[in-house]
Amino acid sequence: MAGDTRDASVTDRGGTPILSERAQRLLTALVEAYIRDGQPVGSRTLTREAGLPVSAATVRNVMADLEEYGFVASPHTSAGRVPTDKGYRFFVDTLLKFRAGGDLDIDLSRALESRLGGRAEDPRQLVASASQLLSSFTRLAGVVTVPRQAHAAVTQIEFLALTEKRVLAILVVNGREVQNRILEVERAFGGEELRRAAAFLNEQFRGRELNDVRSLLLQQLQETRASMNQLMLDAISMAQRMFAPEAAAPPPIDVVIAGETNLMGFAELSNVDKLRRLFDAFNEKRDILHLLDQCLSADRVQIFIGHESGYQILDDCSVVTAPYTVDNEVVGVLGVIGPTRMAYERVIPIVDLTARLLGSALNQNR
Repeated sequence: MAGDTRDASVTDRGGTPILSERAQRLLTALVEAYIRDGQPVGSRTLTREAGLPVSAATVRNVMADLEEYGFVASPHTSAGRVPTDKGYRFFVDTLLKFRAGGDLDIDLSRALESRLGGRAEDPRQLVASASQLLSSFTRLAGVVTVPRQAHAAVTQIEFLALTEKRVLAILVVNGREVQNRILEVERAFGGEELRRAAAFLNEQFRGRELNDVRSLLLQQLQETRASMNQLMLDAISMAQRMFAPEAAAPPPIDVVIAGETNLMGFAELSNVDKLRRLFDAFNEKRDILHLLDQCLSADRVQIFIGHESGYQILDDCSVVTAPYTVDNEVVGVLGVIGPTRMAYERVIPIVDLTARLLGSALNQNR
């Protein structure tokens, strides 16, 4: 309206106030000071931090506007102000200029490469190393999901007779993952019969994706049953049991968490009951996994601030995540969990770089 001197009198299409440059600089200074010191920020401190040629009275007026629009809040015990979740979100999305490259990236890259470069390490060891490094570099809790199988192709099939009507099916996937399944069969099979049945299936399906094998088995049985000899029929019958969806259900996604105790050092999370519930969530992993699962489709860093996660236990936390890839396919998500008062400028590039380096390490170890 005419004569309105407030610093946030216009809103964008989403209803978020459009701040003046002065208000943006003051909000940036307030968030940075609060992240650094953990104390409500008063007008005098803010005037000094922002480096603006304005009076303390002007700063108080701008803070009043920012409080009215929900970017900052005034604790009852202090005349200073602290950022709200909305203030952090505006800071992260609009104001934050985190650096690319620099000593941090070099140090992190060297540390990751030295820890993740061993050929003998399996994917879970690499994930555990990445989680620990995230925790060490950020002083927060590091979380990394164990990589999903981007591809699951048949390498080898073998059968071994156990009892008269039970056969052990041995399936090698992707050249190294061995899966054993016990099949109930309708008659006894000799060793030579089982070897020939396995040879037939290996010839037909070696190198095929598991999902493709299931459909091919049904197709072959429907189209060529009349021309199949007994060996082929027996082999197909055993393979159908072996590759049934319920027999080959993917393992549940797991997450490796490191550095949970780092969170005990933050005053805003130090309440005993709050810590207990947070540590229960880490132990159960369910809510953490659900949140990380939402990030599998992201192509870059995602940040959940406070209530944005949708999980009440994380209302006082921020979660910074990034997906990691193997063979250009997303197979997992990593990130950190800490208080909303985290150093976003430092944490975001650490998470982003760790995701890229973990993907590279996993590719090299394939």
